[in-house]
Amino acid sequence: MRWVSAEEIANLVRLGKLDPQSVVGSHLDAIDRYDSRIHAFIHVDRQAKSTPGPYAGVTLAVKDSQPVAGMPYTYATPSWRDRVADEDAVPVARARSAGMAVLGKTNLPELAAAIGTTNTLFPPTQNPWREGITPGGSSGGSAAAVAAGMTAVALGGDTGGSIRIPASCCGVVGLRPTPDRIPNEEVDATVMQSRGPMARSVADARLLFGVMTSTTPRWIEFGRKSRVIGMADSSALGADPAVRESCRRAAKALEDAGHKVEEIKWDPEPVAQGYGVVRRASMASFPADLSTFGPGIQKLAAEGRGLTAMDYFHAFESATNAANRAVSVPLQTRYDFLLTPTLGLLPMPIEKVPPFLGDEWARYVQFVLPVSFARVPAISIPAGQHDGLPVGVQLVGQFGQEYGLLDFAEELERMPGFGFERPPGLD
Repeated sequence: MRWVSAEEIANLVRLGKLDPQSVVGSHLDAIDRYDSRIHAFIHVDRQAKSTPGPYAGVTLAVKDSQPVAGMPYTYATPSWRDRVADEDAVPVARARSAGMAVLGKTNLPELAAAIGTTNTLFPPTQNPWREGITPGGSSGGSAAAVAAGMTAVALGGDTGGSIRIPASCCGVVGLRPTPDRIPNEEVDATVMQSRGPMARSVADARLLFGVMTSTTPRWIEFGRKSRVIGMADSSALGADPAVRESCRRAAKALEDAGHKVEEIKWDPEPVAQGYGVVRRASMASFPADLSTFGPGIQKLAAEGRGLTAMDYFHAFESATNAANRAVSVPLQTRYDFLLTPTLGLLPMPIEKVPPFLGDEWARYVQFVLPVSFARVPAISIPAGQHDGLPVGVQLVGQFGQEYGLLDFAEELERMPGFGFERPPGLD
């Protein structure tokens, strides 16, 4: 029951063949059985209820950087250890109105400022594929909950890759929509924040995206169309051979299906340098006492408070120009989609996760970060495994064209060697 897709849950409930609350119960039972080991959740509503609606029975987990009425809203920082949200974020309220049951809040690093999921308030989130391995970050709890079958779908957030990174590490689908496509009540100093769905299939990501944007796809194309795809599988920073191989395998699969794939240049270093300034400024802008932050965040936020407005604007302009050269211009002038590995490195042990904004971090996020600065939608798709751990590939779409990107991603997902697989030992 707990592995049934959101799409199928909704259909069976609509036909009267499935009790929606039985699905909620199965996911709560899975949380009881597995989350003491995985630590995906920081709060669980044991009384979670499905309500009438088109998606009754579908369960949702929410990253603890987003408010859910009556639940903790800590952002994983001691500053807000005891904070409880007064109201739902807009996408959460829309999910409830559609009948979804909100199971609880998922773990993240402090202020979402890391590519792993550790903090000083809660136990580190484990990768469902292997204990001791990072689930990625910052939406690591949401990705782990989906991968372990503890929820049908989850809500994540992505500024510099925080949906796509854990989606790749945990072997699930993660969509970063165009910023502001899903409403956000926060003031965003980076103007790059994006909320998005995490799911075990592209179809379920599409379903949740539609609910949270109050939109539906427009079926305007008839017949199958050959696409032109720009592919980058490495840069001057270097990438692990296994992630490059997965990207090449995706390129070949798409070529075999009749699409045209061309190699393009990828220069992520100016983007990483600019993001370092922008992200320090965003951490410094949090309305909380800096002295309560963990030492790493304190240092970065203090550096952010030392920046001038011109420091910020020069860094943002430099990073944006580099991202536009790599991503926006190719999409606007020649390519329907771009294809890259999701990450530059494979999932690593939790204690070896690169420090935020350091050199090895830049290597890790070299494919996701330029896309964030280009402010276009992107999706990570499971692309098999290496040494028993998931690998993902990233597809990048045109500005505001999430449904077209989802359709193309679904085509790749159906090909041999792609799509969700269950982690071992969780049946």
